[in-house]
Amino acid sequence: MEELAKLLIARNISIASVESFTVGNFGASLGMVPGVSKIYKGTLVCYQNEIKERLAGIDKATISKYGVVSKEVAGLMAISGQNLFDSDIAVSFTGNAGPDVMEDKEAGLVYVGIKMEQVSVYELKLEGDRATVIFQAVDFAVRKILENIK
Repeated sequence: MEELAKLLIARNISIASVESFTVGNFGASLGMVPGVSKIYKGTLVCYQNEIKERLAGIDKATISKYGVVSKEVAGLMAISGQNLFDSDIAVSFTGNAGPDVMEDKEAGLVYVGIKMEQVSVYELKLEGDRATVIFQAVDFAVRKILENIK
């Protein structure tokens, strides 16, 4: 995370996140880097669907049609984050950290959305306990953002 934060600071690129199953871990990790306040706009943690609808503006019909654990919702969360925070980059996380099946989707199925000029959504099938799945998803997002801005 420190490498990402330092690069964003050096290039004056702002970032925000909209997080569900990661419960703010991306934002918390980013916030630990000294000087990050220059580029870090904030994090919206919206764990329940009602909050995704009300605060992130995700349409209830979209959630009903695709499920909250979907590429569609991840993409909309990233777009919403960029708009809400007026940031250059927004990253979103939605998925099933486990241990049980959710919406007929296995534990470890997660989606990471990254909105820069365009939105990209990545489907990951991760293994491990909840903390491991969260860590892996956050790490993946950091690596993808670094790839895109280098």
